[in-house]
Amino acid sequence: MAENQTSQVQNPLLREGLMPQEEKLDTAVRRQRLVIGIPCEPDKNESRVPLTPEAVEILVGHGHEILVEQNAGRSANYSDTDYSERGAYILTSHEQVLRADIVLKVAPLNKDDIQLLKGKQTVLSSLHIQSQQQEYIAGLLQKKVTAIAFESIKDEHDTYPVVNSMSSIAGITAIHIAAELLSTAHGGKGVMLGGIPGISPTEVVILGSGTVAEYATRAAIGLGALVKVFDNSVHRLRRLQTNVGFPVYTSIFHPNVLEKSLRSADVLIGALHIRENKPRFLITEDMVRTMKRGSVIIDVSIDQGGCIETSECRPLSDPVYVKHNVIHYSVPNLPSRVARTASIALSNVFLPLLLEIGETGSIEKAIKFNTGFRNGVYIFNGILTSKTIADLFSLPFQDINLLMAAF
Repeated sequence: MAENQTSQVQNPLLREGLMPQEEKLDTAVRRQRLVIGIPCEPDKNESRVPLTPEAVEILVGHGHEILVEQNAGRSANYSDTDYSERGAYILTSHEQVLRADIVLKVAPLNKDDIQLLKGKQTVLSSLHIQSQQQEYIAGLLQKKVTAIAFESIKDEHDTYPVVNSMSSIAGITAIHIAAELLSTAHGGKGVMLGGIPGISPTEVVILGSGTVAEYATRAAIGLGALVKVFDNSVHRLRRLQTNVGFPVYTSIFHPNVLEKSLRSADVLIGALHIRENKPRFLITEDMVRTMKRGSVIIDVSIDQGGCIETSECRPLSDPVYVKHNVIHYSVPNLPSRVARTASIALSNVFLPLLLEIGETGSIEKAIKFNTGFRNGVYIFNGILTSKTIADLFSLPFQDINLLMAAF
């Protein structure tokens, strides 16, 4: 301690309050007061909200201003009073919320919302690039915004926190839905998902071994079901078994083994990540025909096109249909079915990010110094920075890392 004091006295730059300008910039970060807008989600199938009232209270406590459109949290069972009591401003004007410095929402902006932006803002939302048109990207570029896809943001462990949390919820929810659809009350064959002494357990086949598959496996085993997991990667199957901590039947995609398992399955969960260079449908319509009458298919991969040929992309308001005597359920945003839980999970990711942006002094500095956050940026100040989008729409782009090096 004494040595530190001596060194400070002997340093004339520190004693006189003099410091090179570069060091001043690095050591004295000016906090930024953020104005964050949370608009309503126009899509009736989207029930999630990106920030909970508790998160709003923390942000307001750090000096930030939160603008919440009236009824933005209603579908997740958060009232306007819940937000206003924590310091948020409740606005009836959709346009005014969209003119905030940072627009935070779950679904991508629609074309009308893009026109209402004031420009040179930050838009933090999902992207869903598979379903986007070039007009969406062109509209954001014209407004010279910084656009960040939250599904591409990485954390300090080099994983995708939003994707992981939503996938965990989707996996568990898929099993809960399957249990409902098997029951007599929902037109099923009256079978309990699970098992009790003296009765053979229901059989659940899961395609894939990622996060959705892992949490679906956990939930099904917890109910007492017999679970079989299929994937082409032995490494991923081994990882799933280790994470679950319980012996699980696993197999690579041997056609004969898979077809035999489908014939005895009560539930089929599609949890595959669809890659462009792979066949879209792993389970053909002919394979579905061999399944038992009253069995259930939940295709969680439907947001990427689905991995089961008989899957149809359905809204949450009408998700169930029957094909070849098999009950199907396939909606693209399964976590919206448990909107409050999903909203809390999203809020847990966004709160520390927003606090970090405020502490670093600007969105640009947060992008510069947080490489995981930078990974989600696809437009920076009106410049396209995503090679994937550039290739998809034949547009010019600039590498975000090179832009940050010069920033």
